[in-house]
Order: sequence, then structure tokens, then C-alpha cells
Amino acid sequence: MKKVLLIICAFTIYFTANAQLHFTNLDSLYQPLPASVHIYKSTDKIDGKPNVVYYVIADLKDKNLKFTDDTTYKRRLTPLQFFEKDNHPLLVVNCSFFSFATNQNLNVVIKNGKLVGYNENTISGKGKDTLTYYHSFDGAFGISKNRTPDVAWIYTDSLKKYPYASEEAIAFMHDSVAHPSFNYLDEKTSLVIGEGGGLKHSFKKWKMQTAIGGGPVLVQNNKVQISNNEERKFYGKAIKDSHPRTAIGYTNDNKIIILVAEGRSESASGLTLVQEAQILKDLGCKEALNLDGGGSTCMLLNGKKTNTPSDKEGERPVPSVFLIERK
Repeated sequence: MKKVLLIICAFTIYFTANAQLHFTNLDSLYQPLPASVHIYKSTDKIDGKPNVVYYVIADLKDKNLKFTDDTTYKRRLTPLQFFEKDNHPLLVVNCSFFSFATNQNLNVVIKNGKLVGYNENTISGKGKDTLTYYHSFDGAFGISKNRTPDVAWIYTDSLKKYPYASEEAIAFMHDSVAHPSFNYLDEKTSLVIGEGGGLKHSFKKWKMQTAIGGGPVLVQNNKVQISNNEERKFYGKAIKDSHPRTAIGYTNDNKIIILVAEGRSESASGLTLVQEAQILKDLGCKEALNLDGGGSTCMLLNGKKTNTPSDKEGERPVPSVFLIERK
């Protein structure tokens, strides 16, 4: 009898950890909303821990909506300040990672087809890795001029008009070269060659109208495939740490999903990258990308907060946001 109970208990734990969340529609709380935009909330426990998750879904085919972004130069604004600055857009959500020291984005940002934020492609090693360098290619989410979404791994160059993208995750390079050479073959493709025997990989120009960076990529080809190791984002066991999260993805029928999860509180423990990826897959994402989380996580819909930010001061100032505007 005891053996049977143990088997039942084990099945229950497995089912709880892998069951899809139940979401409730909150459209009535955030009116007026276009017919193509909806907001949902779940307070279901995840692996036995409390959680609060919101997501907004919007149809890229709705020509009355503009999917764009905004950024600052050497300063940061709260999402509410961006809301006021950008004439009250429908949606505002934090996006790229950034430097507290310089207030600058550490990931690609493309606004109206122009590069206005760049990836930090090279990071100096520390400790035993002093005098060595890591070169990584971070994930990014983009929307082309004809409203085709994409998630790819990006290399940016301030001397080039467009970033270069790979549709496959690329392992980071670790060498003693602070500035590896990147040789461009022609106007359509480039072959990137890292000195020190690091990398040889083909890239294509990534001509996006709107793009934001972050990482790691969470979902690829409708499957949970987290490129954390390739992007060298969260080291060791950090992939299993629970935090507030922000993410963006798109479905097979070209609907955008923007997700935020609360955390670091008694009412919400936060999500691991694996849990975040699984939720996005369950929501139907073909591809999805993790964005800056923690105290930065904040999404406004019609100027109203969805999640409660984890910083005790409230909304954290950030250098860039993703926006949905009414035309």
C-alpha cells in the first residue's frame, strides 16, 4: 500500500510541474483595447510555489497597430516616463539588458529600420581568465518591414548599417584577442572569422524595421531550446534560479506574445528560464526570447501597470522599451 501511495505522489508532483497554467482574460480592466489585443493573467502555482504571470497577445496583421520601440542616450526612464514621452502608446514593456554605470543598452535596438543600440560583443575575462576575452552572439527579436517576425543570434558593428544574424545558435569564443577580425564577403552575406582559431560561421544581413535584444533564446521551432550556454548569459546553476522575467515571442500565425512574471515576493517566487520557456511554448510560441528581468520587469497596458515590479522603489528606470502604438 505504501508503495502505491509513493507512486501516486510521484505522479502528482510530475503532473503539477508540467501542467499548463490556467489564464484568465483581463481585457475589461485595461480598456479601451483593439479587438486584436488581449491580456491574460495566471496565479497558478508552479512546482508548488506561488506565481503571478501576465501576457499580452497582439496580431501583427492588424495594420492599425505599430510595433516599435524607443531608447535613450546615456540616461534611463521608467516605463511610465516612456509612456508619457511617446504620447501614451498602447503597450510599454522593458526590453534590453543595460549597464548601470553608463545607462546604455548592452543589446541591439533597431528603431524605424535604424540601428540605435548595439550588442556588447566582447567581455573581458576576470580572475583566472584575466587577459582573455569572451565573444558572444546574443539573441534578438525583430519585425521586418512587411511584419514578418524573427528570433536570431546577432552581431552588430557600429560601422555597418545593418546587424548580421544567424538562424542557429553560435557557441561563444574565448581567446586572447580583444577585437577579433570580422571579414565581410559581400553585401548580402558575411563570413565571420575569429582570430585565435575561434569561429568560422556564415551570417546574413538582418534587415528589420524594429528589433530588441536580450537573451537567451528560449523557444526554437516550437520546442523548448534554451541557448544559454552559447550566449554565455547565466552561468552555472543560474539557469535554475527564480526571478521576475520579461520575454517576447511569436506564434505560427504571426501573433506577438509579451510575457512578464512577478518574483522575489511572498506572492510570487518568480520563474526559472526553463519554466519561462515552457510557458511560452505552451502559449503557442514558435520562437521566443528572454529579455532583461529582475527589478526591470514592468509592463504597462494603456498606462496601467500589469505586474508589480520587485524593486521597493517601484518601476526601475531602463534605457529602452518595446512599444505597441495605435496608428
